Amino acid sequence: MMKNRILLTAALCMSMMAQITAQGYTSLREQIQLAGEWESSLGTCCLPGTTDENRLSERNRDTLVTYQLTRLYPYSGKVIYTREINIPESFRGKKLFLMMERTKPSTVWVDGDSIGSYGHLYAPHRYELPALAVGKHQLKIRIDNSPTSVPKEIQGSHAWTDATQTNWNGILGEFYIEAVPVSYIQSVQVYPEVDKKQALVIVEVDADKDGKAILDVDGYAWNTSETHTLSPQQLAVRLKKGRNRIELPVNMGDKPLLWSEFHPALYKLNITLRAGKNRDSRMVDFGMRKFEVEGTQFVINGYKTFLRGKHDACVFPLTGYGPMDVASWQRVFRVAKQYGINHYRCHSFTPPRAALEAADIEGIYYQIELPLWGYIKRENTVLNDFLKREGDMLLEHFGNHPSFMMLGLGNELDAEIDVVREWLDDFRNQDNRHLYCFGSNNNLGWKGPQDGEDFFVTCRVGGGDGYTTHVRTSFAYVDAEKGGILNNTRPATDKDYSGAIAHCPRPVVGHENCQFQIYPDYSQIEKYTGVLHPYNLEIFRDRLKENHLSSQAKTFHQATGHFSIECYKADMEYAFRTPGFGGFQLLDLQDYPGQGSALVGILDAFMDSKGIVAPETFYDFCAPLVPLALMKDHCWLNTQPLHIDVALSNYVEGDWNEPVRWSLVSDNGVWKRDGVLMASIPQGKVGKAGSIDLSLSGLKEAQRLTLTLTTGKYRNYYHLWVYPDETAESGGSVHVASFLNDDLRKRLESGASVLLIPDHDSIVAQSVGGMFTPDYWNYSMFKTISENAGKEVSPGTLSILTDPGHPLLKYFPTECHSDWQWWSITRNSRPMILNATRGEYRPLIQVVDNIERNHKLGLVFEFAVGKGNLLVCMTDLQAIAGTPEGNRFRTSLLRYMKSDAFHPTEQLAWKELDALFHADINQRQIIGVKNESDYTVGGD
Repeated sequence: MMKNRILLTAALCMSMMAQITAQGYTSLREQIQLAGEWESSLGTCCLPGTTDENRLSERNRDTLVTYQLTRLYPYSGKVIYTREINIPESFRGKKLFLMMERTKPSTVWVDGDSIGSYGHLYAPHRYELPALAVGKHQLKIRIDNSPTSVPKEIQGSHAWTDATQTNWNGILGEFYIEAVPVSYIQSVQVYPEVDKKQALVIVEVDADKDGKAILDVDGYAWNTSETHTLSPQQLAVRLKKGRNRIELPVNMGDKPLLWSEFHPALYKLNITLRAGKNRDSRMVDFGMRKFEVEGTQFVINGYKTFLRGKHDACVFPLTGYGPMDVASWQRVFRVAKQYGINHYRCHSFTPPRAALEAADIEGIYYQIELPLWGYIKRENTVLNDFLKREGDMLLEHFGNHPSFMMLGLGNELDAEIDVVREWLDDFRNQDNRHLYCFGSNNNLGWKGPQDGEDFFVTCRVGGGDGYTTHVRTSFAYVDAEKGGILNNTRPATDKDYSGAIAHCPRPVVGHENCQFQIYPDYSQIEKYTGVLHPYNLEIFRDRLKENHLSSQAKTFHQATGHFSIECYKADMEYAFRTPGFGGFQLLDLQDYPGQGSALVGILDAFMDSKGIVAPETFYDFCAPLVPLALMKDHCWLNTQPLHIDVALSNYVEGDWNEPVRWSLVSDNGVWKRDGVLMASIPQGKVGKAGSIDLSLSGLKEAQRLTLTLTTGKYRNYYHLWVYPDETAESGGSVHVASFLNDDLRKRLESGASVLLIPDHDSIVAQSVGGMFTPDYWNYSMFKTISENAGKEVSPGTLSILTDPGHPLLKYFPTECHSDWQWWSITRNSRPMILNATRGEYRPLIQVVDNIERNHKLGLVFEFAVGKGNLLVCMTDLQAIAGTPEGNRFRTSLLRYMKSDAFHPTEQLAWKELDALFHADINQRQIIGVKNESDYTVGGD
């Protein structure tokens, strides 16, 4: 085994003086800090840290992994860490505890004698050491991250998997030996009772003998502009030898400062124990908040709230684990808050204490989960005992955090309801500060809500016809026909999930909404300087190069990114339009670099901007108050009366009585209308502010209009397209054909202009399917799942890419990427695979493919063939002739072909053209990715 070259050398740091907190509070406990250099069975290393960070294993030579980032120095197994410790005189006669804040299953020896083992993952490993003489001793710690160290069902969770956090071996966070008096405070739990303006403090004291004691309690608000010091209290108690439970109501005064996303006020509570000569103290943070359910909505401190959430899979590529310091997590949450996020849902893991402390400060609402993605059956007692213990311990160790709002039992579980109901009943009896659910998206939502949970996180509220029970707009093709609402129904902004949530009597939270792929920015590769390397991105970049598309990587990224934002906006607004909805959990604000490489974030894996949307723009449609435009369509004829209802989704702290200013402006700025609506929307409601009714007859040319809504500091925008109501453009001199045949060849050889609209059934093998939305999650995983389930495979495309200034689009205004006017055009298309064309050749309207295939795809493209000119349109124009945008798109194509601008420069022989339409395509073998969920159940 390769010896580690020391990255950091640190001497044993002993703290013999009292520990001073940042707030000036003096602790009575002494500690020996264990951070520094250790010997291990793999070589010298530094702790806290991991074997990956210390490079204790052989360098990973597998550079062909595409389904996730690659651990450069992976290790799975047992590692023994050893060093000498020195017990000082001041520790004599005290109880000693070894503290490891976060690690994997551990066993500890002191001077060769085993003192026990722990197998849990979330809570600290805290060992009581035997009485040790003053002087030197050997401390040996074995950490085991092998597959046999935890139940096999745990290993697919984000507490263990290499997909994101990595299955590291090591010790993280606080790492010390602590000396406490023989009678000491074991734990302090604070239960806010907002209605009573008090906090119930439960102190557990371990006493070495019977006797009298005094508890002193004082506290203060520490992170607020408003000063609030609690009146000191003192309680005389009689202790019995062993564990003592003491309850103490603490008066919070007439106006306690409440904790929420708007005002995350925190208190420090200092508990001091005086028992004979013993002195001990503990200080805890807590927040005064009341989080509850009222009908189908969440309520915090009397105000209804909407969870604007994101999924979190512990993606930290530099270390392979979540930060153990508060500042790093504050940076993460502050970025998320810029985009309007107020809620984090941890997918099958629980973050470290530092994350919860940072969330307390920043006002983030946390849903944490047990480490499971799979099955819960009564007969599996080993797994059940493991999970129940994890739940009990995280309630004990993290329960005081006001940000800890919700607890779920895992992700997409198939659970015996009687078992999990018993667990939740027990958890509630232990700790009523949180809301509880059986799991997130259990049974993919098909079984609907179950009695016994406080809220329902799901993608659908039971089975139903079509999309009637769905509470997100995007799905994999295997899980919903054609990928769901957004891809398979004509775009509009006047629908919501009211019908779906009517099936559930409690709050419904949308599970893992969006999941729209964005083509990667390969310049991010250089940012991976830690324990994980993006060989996956390097391979995808090389595949792009093979098809001579490297020069377009940046534009692919920008085009797919901008279109993805529009899809995120549409999905989120579906939720905001729904009265009584509980919220959503986006997948995701940031990229997920595992499980097939799901690059679905508007931020990269480092929570850095991709440069595709300003945070303030995203915040406009992800805010406590969102102005909403309700339209039956995005595309209009200028002979139609335009009707738009304006509504507000109001989850600020109070009723909203402010004017809503609106403006509707054409892109060229010539046509403009504006006005003011008076809004009066109760808190926690979605209410109508008024309507906009306009004539569009003044718009004689095709135009994109932008509607802007503003009320107070909140605003939102919408795009709609208006087309002149004209008769269909005649073909005139342009010959229109559906097949390559001898007649077409002769026409081209004689100099004709030909519009070829290939019959879709004739070119299935040389093309991909038509799709509007960006492909869901990632192509490799759901291609395999669909095939195994006998379901349709997604077309796998991401967006169009075109030059808006090209003469082809003179009469069809567009951006370079897909938008709502492209829905019918792309859905009724079969983009052609053009890999066999000259490397530098580009279609007039290109389609961006997914990273697995990286095909050169054409929606509209042109060639010079013989003496003639050929334009190929892969959209069935007849199928969309009845739509405003479809008719106008055909008009724009034909007018281009009749103009002098139609002069293709790419010469193609008939034989080459024929090969494009008939030759076999060399398809890359795509390796499937394992998924823990069962997609063979249910069906739309």
